[in-house]
Amino acid sequence: MKSNRIFIAWLRWPLYLRIAIIICFLLLFFGQLIVLLEPKQYHTIFDGIWWALITVSTVGYGDFVPQTMPGQVAGMALIFIGASFVTAYFATLAAAVFSKQHHYVEGKVAFKGKGHLIIVGWNEKTNKLLQSFQTIDPAMPIVLIDDSLKEGPLLENVHFIKGHGTEDVTLRKANITGADALMITADQHENEVTADMQSVLTLLAAKGLNPSLYCLIEILTDRYVKNAERAGANQVIHTSDAVNHLMVEHFLIKEQLTAFKKKRHMTLHKHVTIIPVPASLAGETFLTALHHFLEHHVIIVGVQKKEGPMMNPPFGYELHPEDELISL
Repeated sequence: MKSNRIFIAWLRWPLYLRIAIIICFLLLFFGQLIVLLEPKQYHTIFDGIWWALITVSTVGYGDFVPQTMPGQVAGMALIFIGASFVTAYFATLAAAVFSKQHHYVEGKVAFKGKGHLIIVGWNEKTNKLLQSFQTIDPAMPIVLIDDSLKEGPLLENVHFIKGHGTEDVTLRKANITGADALMITADQHENEVTADMQSVLTLLAAKGLNPSLYCLIEILTDRYVKNAERAGANQVIHTSDAVNHLMVEHFLIKEQLTAFKKKRHMTLHKHVTIIPVPASLAGETFLTALHHFLEHHVIIVGVQKKEGPMMNPPFGYELHPEDELISL
């Protein structure tokens, strides 16, 4: 029974490790054997092991060559037995490396680092987030958790874990206890209510494993905002409110500027007016226009383009002849 347990334990070792042990045993055995058979040719055990290694690897330097028939028979036996094990060892080692790399791409390898950011869910928002973080800090370690991807995105410093964010085993693979922050995005493959339920469950699972973890969560519906706050979210991003606010705000700006354009010489409360781009400023940057009009005590706050207003444009924005300036 004891020998059976030892044999079972031996079979549980990695195959390449077992083959390496067998090769080492063969080198030691034949290294000692050749010293016994040809003591004049092989003076030390190291000489014998060196000959066995060069022989079994089929390199054949020729610095040690058996001179007697027993020594030559031992060399033949070593070649027949050992060469197959060496070939099997390198083949197994290459297969293990390939399998490890394949498991990494498939998201089956656990993350061992600390101080990293975990993002749950893959969608276009996540893609933009990863690009933004790589611009801000290319060295920032990021772990992406997702169950829909077959292979992780090939992005530098992004470690992919395949699985569901609500499962403890998945979060532990992402080393949730050593993470610095967690971002949970809404599942794009589910309806809004189901997506919010999964997001809150993911938050509860993460907080259960790491109560001090800083968590940001995206919520789509009103009813789950409070639930996310109760679950311990440090910041709740209510997507519908943010989008509605931006759309209404830009629509109102568009309506106001449309009225200004119809009555170019009239102002609203005598504060806002539309000014055509002077010919001298066409092709210049928005910053140049700011300086130009400040000298005339006029403040430029935006650009009215054909497709709509652009408030507070970048200083490097190039003015076009058809543009108009929104001024105070």
